[in-house]
Amino acid sequence: MSADTTRVASPWYRSLRPRVQAGHDVRLLECGAEFFPALLAAIDEAEDSIFVESYIFEDDETGQRIADALGRASERGVRVHLVVDGFGTPKLGGEVARRLAAAEVFVETFRPEPRIFRFDRQRLRRLHRKLAVFDGRVAFVGGLNMIDDLRDPNHGALEFPRLDFAVRVRGPIVAHVHLAAQRMWWELTIVNQTLPVAARALKEKLKLPDSVVSDVGVAGEIRAAFMLRDNFRFRRTIEKAYLDAIHRARNEVLIANAYFFPGVRFRGALLDARRRGVRVRLLLQGLVEYRLQHYASQALYDELLRGGIEIFEYRKSFLHAKVAVVDDWATIGSSNIDPFSLLLAREANVNVHDRRFALALRDRLEAAIRDGGVAIQLHHHQRRPWPVRLLNRFAFMMLRIAVSLTGRAARY
Repeated sequence: MSADTTRVASPWYRSLRPRVQAGHDVRLLECGAEFFPALLAAIDEAEDSIFVESYIFEDDETGQRIADALGRASERGVRVHLVVDGFGTPKLGGEVARRLAAAEVFVETFRPEPRIFRFDRQRLRRLHRKLAVFDGRVAFVGGLNMIDDLRDPNHGALEFPRLDFAVRVRGPIVAHVHLAAQRMWWELTIVNQTLPVAARALKEKLKLPDSVVSDVGVAGEIRAAFMLRDNFRFRRTIEKAYLDAIHRARNEVLIANAYFFPGVRFRGALLDARRRGVRVRLLLQGLVEYRLQHYASQALYDELLRGGIEIFEYRKSFLHAKVAVVDDWATIGSSNIDPFSLLLAREANVNVHDRRFALALRDRLEAAIRDGGVAIQLHHHQRRPWPVRLLNRFAFMMLRIAVSLTGRAARY
């Protein structure tokens, strides 16, 4: 650890309040072709600790490569912690589980799913964030799960990789990612009440750190902030960051989001920006991945198109991105713009305040629009077949009911 370190002490959540800080190096990573090599290199370079959180950890070639790398790190003495979500990864099995167990990698599950079906609103509160932090020095935050991006769990092999993004970050906010990961690990080891016999594991799980040591040395010139969404102190942090950026927009809003079902305030902010003369573009899911979200999202098109907002559906492959560019501001992370992400799930985004980074992300999104986007025209949308109209209305109604079940419909 370098001389530029910080000990972030309790209370935990006060230390995790988002704030924009200078001094970062932020690298944009598109799809698995860029993300997984960078992640594997960071695993191989780790010397002290690794924390990885993923909604999905698939037992495929990519998952096995990551499991092998985590296992090698554990065998050379690195403390390796892996957290998966109980719905996204109901069972960590196959070769991945065998290799992690053989290397004694610490594994925890966020809200394991019950064996029998029962309705419980708490089951909707998932760990949807995807992050990793190595030695408190380098962090990854984004939308990519530990799964091959040429394969979909529900649709099989894909001709083209799903479109997704992440960032690799060095600099002061790595301390916040490190603290968030440490906090999550401690919470789960208490809630899940897993106490392995091994003395090393027992000590690891019971100890609540007095501080979390991270490297906060200046790594670049970019200003950035780490944003959490949870069900405690940071319930609206990510949504508020979006709204603040849209309200300040002067030239352009460009959003790429896989599951887009914003509330009244969010839609109002987009329409207000367009009325101010701001160009507003949305790159949304064009292929039917999940029918409810797909058809509910299309139910919003009429209002948005009438307001002058440009909508493009990405149809080259599945869109999994959760990113946006608003003038010189950009955000990259795990949070969709829908009630499940904004009201229920635990999410993580990195907001970047840098013109060059924003331009780079905008260029990537514009390339995706040119290569795989289809512009939705108002007159064509209004002539869609009546069965599709019925699906749109039914899906919209079902998602509104889902919002009401959260108990927060009035605020969405």
